[in-house]
Amino acid sequence: MEHAQEHEACLEQNQRYCVERPIYNQELLQGQLHRRERTPETLRQKIAHSCRCSSKKAKSHLYSFLPILKWLPRYPVKEYLLGDIISGISTGVMQLPQGLAYALLAAVPPVFGLYSSFYPVFLYTFFGTSKHISIGTFAVISMMVGGVAVRQVPDEMIAAGYNSTNVTDSLEYYHARDTRRVQVAVTLAFLSGIIQLCLGLLRFGFVAIYLTEPLVRGFTTAAAVHVFTSQLKYLLGIKTNRYSGPLSVVYSIGAVLSKITTTNIAALIVGLTCIVLLLIGKEINVRFKKKLPVPIPMEIIVVIIGTGVSAGMNLSESYRVDVVGTIPQGLCAPAVPEIQLIPAIFVDAIAIAIVGFSMAVSMAKIFALKHGYTIDGNQELIALGICNSVGSFFQSFSITCSMSRSLVQESTGGKTQIAGALSSIMVLLVIVAIGYLFEPLPQTVLAAIVMVNLKGMFKQFGDVARFWRTSKIELAIWVVAFVASLFLGLDYGLLTAVAFAMITVIYRTQSPQYRILGQIPDTDIYCDVEEYEEVKEYPGIKIFQANTSLYFANSESYTSALKKKTGVDPCAILAARRKAEKRHAREIKAANELRKKAVLKLVNSSANDVEASVKHEIASDELPVNGKFASADASVQDISPDEHEHFVEPKTNIHSLILDFTPVNFVDSVGAKILKSIIKEYKEVGVCVCIAGCSGPVMNELTRLNFFDNTVTRELLFHSIHDAVLACQVKDGSASQADSDL
Repeated sequence: MEHAQEHEACLEQNQRYCVERPIYNQELLQGQLHRRERTPETLRQKIAHSCRCSSKKAKSHLYSFLPILKWLPRYPVKEYLLGDIISGISTGVMQLPQGLAYALLAAVPPVFGLYSSFYPVFLYTFFGTSKHISIGTFAVISMMVGGVAVRQVPDEMIAAGYNSTNVTDSLEYYHARDTRRVQVAVTLAFLSGIIQLCLGLLRFGFVAIYLTEPLVRGFTTAAAVHVFTSQLKYLLGIKTNRYSGPLSVVYSIGAVLSKITTTNIAALIVGLTCIVLLLIGKEINVRFKKKLPVPIPMEIIVVIIGTGVSAGMNLSESYRVDVVGTIPQGLCAPAVPEIQLIPAIFVDAIAIAIVGFSMAVSMAKIFALKHGYTIDGNQELIALGICNSVGSFFQSFSITCSMSRSLVQESTGGKTQIAGALSSIMVLLVIVAIGYLFEPLPQTVLAAIVMVNLKGMFKQFGDVARFWRTSKIELAIWVVAFVASLFLGLDYGLLTAVAFAMITVIYRTQSPQYRILGQIPDTDIYCDVEEYEEVKEYPGIKIFQANTSLYFANSESYTSALKKKTGVDPCAILAARRKAEKRHAREIKAANELRKKAVLKLVNSSANDVEASVKHEIASDELPVNGKFASADASVQDISPDEHEHFVEPKTNIHSLILDFTPVNFVDSVGAKILKSIIKEYKEVGVCVCIAGCSGPVMNELTRLNFFDNTVTRELLFHSIHDAVLACQVKDGSASQADSDL
């Protein structure tokens, strides 16, 4: 095997290619090519074509909208069913406690977490394209929903309507508050679902690309801190208000510390015990992953143990430990969301819709790449939109993909969306039949489950060291996303992070790398002369490259870098030339004035005076002009052209300048004007400017911008750098031959 690889490497090194062709500029190349004739469609034709329907097109759209119709008839029962059943049960076992726990984050009663773990998950089976992601409640989205619910329905708003001195212990107070917050959460799910559905139908699946990986990781890390601080009061068993908006983390920590003396020791012991058990279980699952047929479902085990201990010891009455409370048996009747709340939560709905989609599609892409299938980003938007909007009529709040559950669903043998459907059926059984058994479950157990599930997100702090080594700009995006989301809140933090990420794109285009290229000897390959010792420049030719497009934001820096790198500044040369010409003119004028003063008129007719006068004229006949002696009656026109050029006109040793446009993706009107002025300025100082590697779209843009005229023709554009170099050498050789002939 090693010999074969060595032989193959030897062959690659010995291979050569030789191409003999003319030197192509764009004028010559376009003259030899024939464009394909294309008849552009009118707007009416485009509309008619898009509205035309056939059985094949209708079938394609139906399969696209309902992917289950495509994969379910081909479902291999013998190969996939067992794996899907095991995966569905394992995921459902995780779905139950996480649904209850994340409902606390969303500031709604725990049963609504179960609703959100059933309806959307079941609907995704029909409309989703990913076979492995687990849809349902997720910490970050639940936290964002809870922030909006608390902002719209703060504790003080409800408390103002009660006159009881012990209002915080009033069941009526809690019921009124929770009812209002559920309305906000449900309306938010409806609106975010409508936004996702509209974006999907309009084919706006690309919006997720603006949430780059460092941004998402910094944002989710900050969200993990928000989630952790919000669960401290449940872990400690203390009563504090919930805060949202800017500095909510600071206010939450301050509120917890101010009431730390009222900690419920029983709740704290139960919570810490559950945290230890969960961490041990997760560590066992990681270390013995290959030996265990399925992961140990520690979360449901902890829930069962916690519920049993709470019921047996009557923790709620004996030790004042807060429990889940009433869980209604059966499903709620469908209800229309509160439409009048939409104006107040519209911006939050946009943020939740985009964040939820980006998390779902990123996980879906990872699993699709691993298992060799494709997902449709636009259909994922439609699927999430339907899950959220339809689920909102059945009292569910916003959902997305859960990373931890998706990993379990994939690792336990899940093959298709059937696994997700089975997990939702398990949740349905709990809601319909045995939900009441979890009423004694302490809230501190749910807080422990939430905190332990944040372990993976807290590991993202390690990104700081990684990005420090790889990319300072990505590190800046991560830090800005984290700090802004931590202190400004998740909604404003996300907007700030996206704006900063776009600013970094502008910064990169305004601060590109500029290089002077040279040739690797005996090849047509050109590299940076400062990076490689073997690379040599052609005498009299400079090749300039900028790894960015040319547009209004970087046109000035492009021109400055060009002058600095090439060492040729046409403005400075022209200014020096004008200065030298003025100095030369002053010297000639001074010489003429001296000549006039030196000529003496004959004032007497004596021979001695005439002889003296003549001698004086002869002595003053030769006067210094521009460092040389010229005849006294000489003028500017008497000096030879070579002498004038040598003494007056500053010269550069560069005759050609090649601009490598290979990295250029687009040119706007400002860039075209700057490019044109560069060509004209350098031409005035005797430097010919050529453009190499200009792509077809950039050529079309230059044509539309009226870049080409009598002075700037397509003959200045070449197919490659090597074509431009050879053309410049030929042109310079012809010019030198013409000068020698003269």
